Amino acid sequence: MDTIEVTIDLNPKDPWSEILIAELAENGFDSFVTTDSGIKAYASEDIAIASVLEQSILSRAPKVEYSIRSEVIPYQNWNAVWEANFKPVHIDDVASILAPFHDRALGKGVIVEIQPQMSFGTGHHETTWMMVKAMFAIKDFPSNVLDMGTGTGVLAIFAEKLGAGAILAVDNDEGSVQNALENGTRNETNNIEFVYGGINAVKGKKFGLIIANINKNILKEQMETYCNILEADGVLLLSGFLCSDVDEMVEYASSFDLSLLNSYKKNEWAGIQFQKSN
Repeated sequence: MDTIEVTIDLNPKDPWSEILIAELAENGFDSFVTTDSGIKAYASEDIAIASVLEQSILSRAPKVEYSIRSEVIPYQNWNAVWEANFKPVHIDDVASILAPFHDRALGKGVIVEIQPQMSFGTGHHETTWMMVKAMFAIKDFPSNVLDMGTGTGVLAIFAEKLGAGAILAVDNDEGSVQNALENGTRNETNNIEFVYGGINAVKGKKFGLIIANINKNILKEQMETYCNILEADGVLLLSGFLCSDVDEMVEYASSFDLSLLNSYKKNEWAGIQFQKSN
């Protein structure tokens, strides 16, 4: 099947480009590339693209100008499109995320190799970048880890490389779980269980570290469960929301015996590290 490439230029680009990616990912678009002026989004021809865009943030965002154009990309050119646009990701000097077609010599620190499927989860998005940075800052890395909304599996794979002995990686998208499984094999992981499901898949378990890079509303819905399954003194790493949401998230988490340890910022996006009280 041919693929539709939709190029969307935005002014201003941030933070609307990342919010738009999140919305389109929930409505049939399965791959994204960020550009200097916006994004390129990819979908199969049978998606009602005009309808999806009409209901997106583009119709609600204040003071944002945009232009949209689309073209059909023959299926056989799809891999070439990714290879031309997927660049190595470096998290300071401690870690790198590469694609199979990258030269390993380009890597810095701990390397994870990911077959690119979508921008979220590959490290190009600010939230993934911050989560990796926060994980590397944990001195005594916990053995039992939950990666909620694993996507491409990149955070779960880093967790194993940092010493975790048992990682549960959960996602409610079957395609993401399949991609994560493939990436786990690609990185020769042994300690990750990839599971298709939602929050019910984790009830009754205990974790020393919970990683959740989703979005603000889902994080708030699942906060009580996170607290219940987090060990005493366990760490909760959250991202997927804007800097303007930090105060709200900190206040909300305080009602679940979660205290603020650290916060991260990259452009308009934020990450928060909490610890559970004894």
